[in-house]
Formats: sequence, structure tokens, C-alpha cells
Amino acid sequence: MLITGAGPIGIMATAVAKHAGARFVVVTDVNDFRLDLARQMGATVALNVNHARTLKEVESQLGMKEGFDVGLEMSGSPTALREMIEHMCHGGKIAMLGIPSESVPFDWTKVVFNMLTIKGIYGREMYETWYKMTVMLETGLNIKARHHASIPLY
Repeated sequence: MLITGAGPIGIMATAVAKHAGARFVVVTDVNDFRLDLARQMGATVALNVNHARTLKEVESQLGMKEGFDVGLEMSGSPTALREMIEHMCHGGKIAMLGIPSESVPFDWTKVVFNMLTIKGIYGREMYETWYKMTVMLETGLNIKARHHASIPLY
């Protein structure tokens, strides 16, 4: 799973993804403090995109051959969305939660030929969300920051 944006929702999504069984959770952001919080919530890799490392290097380091199956775009960054689309696997699914501050042009051929699904998310299905969260908490989801073995890539 690739999560772009380590704000409160991205950080919480990291814990939920790990609880749900995601093998790798890679979180990208530009803020080292927020990336550290993502690590504490279980991110396999928390990558500051302003530094020299790239998502391609992360994929290689993790032994990934085909890209990410699931993407959660929570930053609103046009660059982050383009990077996400570039690094999704064939048939991958992207949920758009971040609100871009400007128009985001990108290569639609990548979306079409890789059969990507992009879904916009706005608001919440309040009661259904509460029920799902209750079940996750009852089955051991820990939303308290903790230290995990993550791969620091700066």
C-alpha cells in the first residue's frame, strides 16, 4: 500500500492498513515529524520525497516487482498523485482523499493501460465507519503510537 500524505488521516490509515494485513505500507510526505509518526504507527517505510531516495528505490529495496496494489492519496499534492499513478500495479486501486490546490494534469494512458481504478472519497458513511472501526478495535487495532521495525529512508 502506498499512502501519500502523513497528516492525521494518513497516519491513522497506516495503522489500519497494517492491522488489515498489508504486507508493506509505504508513506510519503515532506515533513519528517509526520513521517516519524507514520513509522510509529507501523509504516514499513516513511519516505521524505524532498530527499534523494525515490519510490522506485523503495520498491526495489522491498523486493516489489509490479508496484503498489492500493494507493491512498491524502496529500492533495499534484506531484504525489502523478507519482502514485506511476507506481501502481496493473489493476491497482486508488482512493483520492486529498484536495488538490490546483488542476492536476497526468498521463491518462497509464490509468487506462494499467486498468487503474480511481475513486474519490468525500465525507463519510458515519454509522458504517463507526461499526467497522469498532470491529477493528475489538480485534486488536492499536491506535497508540508505538515503535515498529521500519526501514528508515531519508
